[in-house]
Amino acid sequence: MIWIAVLATALIAYLIGSFPSGYLAGRAHGLDLRKEGSGNIGATNALRVLGRRTGYVVFAADIFKGWLAVIVAFVIGAFAAPAQTVPFGVLGAISCVIGHMFPVWLGFQGGKGIATSGGIMLALFPIQVFGFGLAAWLLLFFTTRYVSVASLAAALALPVGGIIMVGFGRCDWLRVAIAAIMCALSVWRHKGNIQRLLAGTEKKFEKKRPDPSPSAEKPSSHV
Repeated sequence: MIWIAVLATALIAYLIGSFPSGYLAGRAHGLDLRKEGSGNIGATNALRVLGRRTGYVVFAADIFKGWLAVIVAFVIGAFAAPAQTVPFGVLGAISCVIGHMFPVWLGFQGGKGIATSGGIMLALFPIQVFGFGLAAWLLLFFTTRYVSVASLAAALALPVGGIIMVGFGRCDWLRVAIAAIMCALSVWRHKGNIQRLLAGTEKKFEKKRPDPSPSAEKPSSHV
């Protein structure tokens, strides 16, 4: 029975994580995000290519699916093995991140998992860990304007925050271990960004410029 629950948790969490919210948002605008901007289907590229409103929706959807995957895992664990709900949540977390990064629907080419990891942090870790990661992201983003630098800082903040909470008796080493794995996956998915940062070719974040209004008056060609 417990092995069926384990397999069900991994599969359901993977499918939740593999929901391609950025890709679908792009398609709704007649675009394929894999061919626009950075070529990534994550929230940052959606924000850059599709604009603020759609980008925020994608960001919220990615956070929600990370949170949902862990909550579903907790529920399954509560029925199958009530004393093992945290391990089930950890399994749901890693399966969801893998689903987001390697969705079967898109040839296993997905996002980098930062927003989804944020949702996982909300469900699996004390709220202080989420706040620590958010503070690291905001600090590095507004001081450097590099989304990749901010995302890497947030990824590194996850295991560090978990270790700090262990000292306060609010976390355990199992969750710290999964935080380290998620951090490593995120760093690996950002390897291209790291190479561009070292080469000085990484682009800073710029908001999507609104298209010029078709009704705007064209400048006169007469002097």
